[in-house]
Amino acid sequence: MQLLFFIVRLSCRVRMISLFLSFFSLYLATLLMSLGTGLYNTFIALHLADQGVSQVWIGLLIAAFYTGQVLGARFGHKLVQRVGHIRAYAISAAMVTVLVLAQTITPLLPIWVFLRFLTGATMVTQYMVLESWLNDQADQKQRGSVFAFYMVMSGLGLVFGQMTVSFFSPEDLTTLNVVAMSMALCLIPVAITRRSHPVLQLHAPIKLKVFIRLVPMSMFVLFVAGSITGSFYGLGPVYASKEGMNTDQVAVFLSVSVMAGLLSQWPMGWLSDRIYRLNMIRFNALLLGLLTIPFYGYWHLPYSVMLVMVAIFGVLQFTIYPLATAFANEHVDPSLRVGLSGVLLMTYGVGASLGPLLVGKLMDIGGAPMFYIYTSLAAFSLVIFVRKEKVKGTYKVDPEPLYPCRLTCRLLRWQRRWIRVSMNRLIFHLTNKPWKKYWILSRPATRLLS
Repeated sequence: MQLLFFIVRLSCRVRMISLFLSFFSLYLATLLMSLGTGLYNTFIALHLADQGVSQVWIGLLIAAFYTGQVLGARFGHKLVQRVGHIRAYAISAAMVTVLVLAQTITPLLPIWVFLRFLTGATMVTQYMVLESWLNDQADQKQRGSVFAFYMVMSGLGLVFGQMTVSFFSPEDLTTLNVVAMSMALCLIPVAITRRSHPVLQLHAPIKLKVFIRLVPMSMFVLFVAGSITGSFYGLGPVYASKEGMNTDQVAVFLSVSVMAGLLSQWPMGWLSDRIYRLNMIRFNALLLGLLTIPFYGYWHLPYSVMLVMVAIFGVLQFTIYPLATAFANEHVDPSLRVGLSGVLLMTYGVGASLGPLLVGKLMDIGGAPMFYIYTSLAAFSLVIFVRKEKVKGTYKVDPEPLYPCRLTCRLLRWQRRWIRVSMNRLIFHLTNKPWKKYWILSRPATRLLS
């Protein structure tokens, strides 16, 4: 029985590796892009805090980035429809590289706001391409796992980006050159991929009213999740600095939260393929709202305790986005998925734009504890308003089947052969009879386990 249990576990692991390798080029592009984004946003916040800039200005710069994503989604959708996924991604990555480098020319904050706006407006196309590509070619039963791997690579890039900020001085603008290099490198995996891009749908416009009718709960969840996450990335470094942390401690504070969210993506994705996703969203939000109460400012927490708590916060807050996105994709026609990806990113961006502005103003008035007071209230709003009875629309058409790459096929063949031989050895061990007699009996088990 131990051998059989080992075979089952190995089969599951091989399936996960095969699934990961099937989309490896897209995952690698996500990693490189997120690395640059993590370093970019963290450095901007620390640089402005070091310069003594008001928290409202910091919130405005973060909000400009996400506002650009909101308004750029429609343009990105039209660009994808006109030139295809790969060309649209390449154009956007080149523009982001130029805009990041342009910030090293001038220190004027109004110009930075404009450049950050344009950066968000162009980068949203990259996210639209990657997410619609993954959702289009993922099997319905594997969508949670496919998107979990996407969030893992995204979170891993953000962690690396936030950790590398400790190697640079906050006042040195040449750090933005490293950001630009990362944004340029993310072009390579998509440019050389052998995976076929999704078929362009002629009738997939971004119509907000259509998606409000089809997936209202997902849009509300993404709006709130955007406000929480945008506030964390924009004002999390400011909160940590206000609590007396140095630059290294701020980097660890942020990275621990993102890393915890990263490590929880696959388990959450696995669970979401088996448990109703809205129930998981409500449970995550309830825990997040309750566990942030000790950060209201009435108690002084040691640094080690804060790290443990923010790790738990990362698990809860960073898994809301993939859960809501996977839930939304189950309730729309495949021809609408590019448009859905744009609308979801727009909704997320609206929340991420308003969140830092509101939290920055609250922190100016009430101090650093307002950061987590807002997080708690936003989480409780999900618990109150997200209901199964409000879900509308049904999934209409089965998604496209998953076509594995050559290496994946070899792994699957090796997996089946190894399972077949192991099952025959197990049968021989249990019966003490020639294994060839039971050769045919192992084939159904092979199909079942592989």
